[in-house]
Amino acid sequence: MKEFFKITYVFKFSKRPERVFELNLDPQTLNIIQKNRSHPLQWTRLDYKKCSVCNLQENHRYCPTAVNLADIAMEFSDMLSHEEVDVMVKVEERSYIASTTIQQALSSLVGIIMATSGCPVLEYLKPMVRFHLPFASITETAFRMMSMYLMARYIVWKNGGKPDFDLEGLKKIYRDVSAVNRDFAERLRVASQKDANLNAIVNLDCFANLIPLMIDETIEEIKPYFSAYLK
Repeated sequence: MKEFFKITYVFKFSKRPERVFELNLDPQTLNIIQKNRSHPLQWTRLDYKKCSVCNLQENHRYCPTAVNLADIAMEFSDMLSHEEVDVMVKVEERSYIASTTIQQALSSLVGIIMATSGCPVLEYLKPMVRFHLPFASITETAFRMMSMYLMARYIVWKNGGKPDFDLEGLKKIYRDVSAVNRDFAERLRVASQKDANLNAIVNLDCFANLIPLMIDETIEEIKPYFSAYLK
């Protein structure tokens, strides 16, 4: 087994130096492997604007998501969300290239870190990280998330639990994810001179709010693709 599952983001700016962010994930748990900060920043303390749905106990002095995002937040603190950037994302199987805004590219990078840092609310999104699709549309994300959730419930059923064909559990997950996004944006304000960091979180929250509303619509849209199963 490989030591890491690696995801690399390369940002190429027109007027700034190229920046490379290499994320190393444990290949079994998908937990991000980061060097511990000897002196974590004040805004990363768990009790600093703690998320309303956070259930981490007091033995966690720092928010693990904030600690893991601190360096990237610092890198993008002076950038505007609408600035253009060319981005290459490398995963084990392939590479993706896009010309997009900093907001969109940073949102994709931040989403990985938030899901793999040990937040009990966001860890439900981990399987999406293993099959990462950067720059996905809302329809692609809804399809992937529903597929992932149904696979999760199948695994639960195989282990003696109950399935959830109505996807009510998925809606609950995304309500909590949206709450984390909103609260975490308030935490991140102190690390942001301009709006790139904040709007990256806003972009994630838009997806989190839309997906529960799009479940029925997405199913109707893609139903014709499954005609062979419906005969």
